[in-house]
Amino acid sequence: MARPELRPARVATVDRGAVSALSADRTSERVTLGGDLLAVVAADAAAAPCTGDWAGLRDWSDGRTTLEVLLPRRTSFVRASASGESVGQALAVNMDDVLITVSLAVEPNANRVERLAALAWESGATPVLVLTKSDLATDAAHVAADFELAAPGVRVLVVSVVTGEGMDDLTGLVQAPSAHGAAKTLALLGQSGAGKSTLVNALARESDVPELAVRDVSATGKGRHTTVRRELVMLDGGGLVLDTPGLRGVGLVEASDGVDRVFPEIDALAAECRFADCSHDREPGCAVLGAVESGVLPVRRLESYRKLSRESAWIATRTDARARAEARRRWIQITKDMRRHGTVRP
Repeated sequence: MARPELRPARVATVDRGAVSALSADRTSERVTLGGDLLAVVAADAAAAPCTGDWAGLRDWSDGRTTLEVLLPRRTSFVRASASGESVGQALAVNMDDVLITVSLAVEPNANRVERLAALAWESGATPVLVLTKSDLATDAAHVAADFELAAPGVRVLVVSVVTGEGMDDLTGLVQAPSAHGAAKTLALLGQSGAGKSTLVNALARESDVPELAVRDVSATGKGRHTTVRRELVMLDGGGLVLDTPGLRGVGLVEASDGVDRVFPEIDALAAECRFADCSHDREPGCAVLGAVESGVLPVRRLESYRKLSRESAWIATRTDARARAEARRRWIQITKDMRRHGTVRP
């Protein structure tokens, strides 16, 4: 870090503007935002600290500690904001793997997994599908096989904290060295009741960290959002795990590359279509529709692909329009300032 007065830390939680950070000695401390960073956040809410951020802290003579700067994010899992605006909301940053947690206690939703996998690929991290609560399922192996086909290139783990199935694989994943040399960071994402906090507690059982609260779920498999904030947990065995609240809705941001990676078979078939701009709807000579008719490509996969592609394209259009509008407003303000100072004629 170029500024010698700053020391490195990692943002562990952000709760209504209050930030806690993990320092190099593994201690957690509450910090406030420094003046320069406050100004940046006031101008752009997307620049606010997010769990997982690398940061520079400054200690003051009066005992205060302020967060002065955030380092550029290596990866960022972003979903559409709840307001429906084109600005995305970062849920986790600087993670190596995104663990998409799905409970086997209820019927898994393949469309939802495809959506999360698209966002995970787009984030720059590696998605891993974790099928939890295998002790409550009689067909866990078959479900895993189905998801291996539905999510090509995504590693699928079947785990149970009760029986211990798959936990060695999960522990090995978090303790494996990262590509950039630092301890690996895993972000857990999924619906409430999928068992995310239970997995974190199991991984941290030998670590000197407090357990996260967990609750039983209803017969429908729905949880009650015990985790109310994103939290970064440091493990003694190496690595960090980022737990998140349950996700009810996951709006897509512009994620065309991520969508293509989730549906590689459709991308390959599209290259064989008669027309280069084929929309795979009614065009003659469409290889994608031909694969559906022959049973090679499931109808559900095509419908999911269409939905995610349309949503991603719409968000991209909104984002471009917003960028153009902001640029126009900036030029109007610049012109007004120049006229006010007499540098241009009215």
